[in-house]
Amino acid sequence: MKPNSLLRLLSLSITILGCGLMASAQTVKFCDEDVDYVFDVPNATWRITARPSASSPNVEMVFGDRLNGLLEVRKIGSRSDELMSEVIDREEEKLKFLQGYVRGTEENFAGFLRGSVFNFEFIRAGRNMVGRYYFLRATDTTVFVLRFSGLKDQLMSIRNQTDSIARTFNLRDRNNIQCQ
Repeated sequence: MKPNSLLRLLSLSITILGCGLMASAQTVKFCDEDVDYVFDVPNATWRITARPSASSPNVEMVFGDRLNGLLEVRKIGSRSDELMSEVIDREEEKLKFLQGYVRGTEENFAGFLRGSVFNFEFIRAGRNMVGRYYFLRATDTTVFVLRFSGLKDQLMSIRNQTDSIARTFNLRDRNNIQCQ
């Protein structure tokens, strides 16, 4: 191998390694004593707009602005024999009232918790919006729903981040994770 080629290969390797380290340095773990779950926030643009409390365990985050990406985390009950598609159908009943609602695809999804992703479109203030809801089964009778919504082009452009948040979503007690 020529010295010039070796230098280019070494330079490329260092650049790739540096980018990987920078990307991992931006990830922050969401952990709060008032909720029984954790997840990784892959980008500093995500900010909390509603913190959980003892009376309301709901979390809300935005990706810069609510229109770019809104995340709402909800915990819902289900019967032990209820299929995930039935849980999604129950939640979809509420969505049918959205202006311009169009049902999208339903896909299997797996991270620390397994479940399904439900996609849909709707109109808000004359703008094309999308919803991408991750239904993650925590126990036989508990499902967490990660409700992402935003402008169609914006939310689809950060899909890798929504997938990452859902993939890293996990129960604190499974890993004995303590919040600091």
